[in-house]
Amino acid sequence: MKTALVCGAGGFIGGWLVKRLNNEGYWVRGVDLKMHEYVESPADEFVKGDLRDPQLIEEVIDKPFDELYQLAADMGGAGFVFSGENDADIMHNSAMINLNVVEASVKAGVKKIFYSSSACMYPERNQMDADNPNCSEDSAYPAEPDSEYGWEKLFSERFYLAANRNYDLDIRIARFHNIFGPEGTWKDGREKAPAAMCRKVAETPDGGEIEMWGDGTQTRSFLYIDECLEGVRRLMESDFIGPVNIGSDEMVSINQLAEIAMEIAGKKLRINHIDGPLGVRGRNSDNRLIQEKLGWVPNWSLHKGMELTYKWIAEQVDKNN
Repeated sequence: MKTALVCGAGGFIGGWLVKRLNNEGYWVRGVDLKMHEYVESPADEFVKGDLRDPQLIEEVIDKPFDELYQLAADMGGAGFVFSGENDADIMHNSAMINLNVVEASVKAGVKKIFYSSSACMYPERNQMDADNPNCSEDSAYPAEPDSEYGWEKLFSERFYLAANRNYDLDIRIARFHNIFGPEGTWKDGREKAPAAMCRKVAETPDGGEIEMWGDGTQTRSFLYIDECLEGVRRLMESDFIGPVNIGSDEMVSINQLAEIAMEIAGKKLRINHIDGPLGVRGRNSDNRLIQEKLGWVPNWSLHKGMELTYKWIAEQVDKNN
């Protein structure tokens, strides 16, 4: 039986990944600072602990796991990442985790590591035109991420690639583009745009008003969790190290995202555009490399993923009322 360790198993993507590996017949150990907020983890073992602590890391990476998935990071949506108040913590906490994971993995003889990077590492200058952003993998340099979160991701990508060269660690790196779906953060400021939009629409009676940061013409693409996991598993089974984008190339404006949520809910709402953290003007996954290397690209429509996500978030809103 193959063994896997999922770092960040109490989070949104990590929680779904544990389920997927479990269903594929892996023996899975999960580790995180917290238990999953919405579901009980199906991990064979779940260790609640701080991955910044080298002693804890040595306890959880205590054998030559077949696969280690490093998803743990200090992160959140735009309100958390772009406020400027969390920059030092984001960089310190995430870098500490990655430094610890590599050191312990080398000692324990871990066979293969997946590292989840982010589209936030792409240069800001290539994402100023909302209609024509450039997020091809080879556009990463000269580096100019728009947040300290993105800078740390870029540093850690380079660190894992260096560990591959110097320590002979088998590495896979993916750059995630706005992963969303049920059983993820949907309130309290760390949620991403799809969850925030679903929550606002679900909480607001028909004919009411929701708030949106900026003018809503900024663009993004969003990838449903099932397709994210499919991409991760295909990358791990391939010989390609990466980095490679795992994201959708169905780009929409944030206004369009709001319209999709309203249509699913059967509501007509007014949008009040207010000042707030925005990030880059445009971002879209360039899927040419993943097609070339893995022979696969995500193909779910945003609407299909939003339907499933809205249903779950509307249930949470009802429970909380």
